[in-house]
Amino acid sequence: MARILAVDDAKSICEIIKLVLTQVGHDVTTVLSGREALELAKTQDFDIILCDVNMPEMNGISLVGKLRLKKGFEYVPIIMVTTEGKDYKKNEARTMGASAWLQKPFSPEHLIKAVDRFVG
Repeated sequence: MARILAVDDAKSICEIIKLVLTQVGHDVTTVLSGREALELAKTQDFDIILCDVNMPEMNGISLVGKLRLKKGFEYVPIIMVTTEGKDYKKNEARTMGASAWLQKPFSPEHLIKAVDRFVG
């Protein structure tokens, strides 16, 4: 079982991620913004983070960069889960420290496989 943080401004996506991953035994916490994720990272540790790219206030790529600077989050796998498919965005995310990219819409199987790649 992994402790997972899912960050997406779409509540429905957070609910889907939580439903799918809790059914296979993971402990999933969801937040609706990058700012909430940073606040949570001050008090909790996670084994893996799933993060949308396009969010208001702070986009997911900025969040990745800020998380990588926090003690304890330097090497936590971060999977970008997004509708964004442009290569320059993927490269920007990798440069900031993203570990992988999962395109929306995704199947439950692809989500589980992406997580298992890092914590399975």
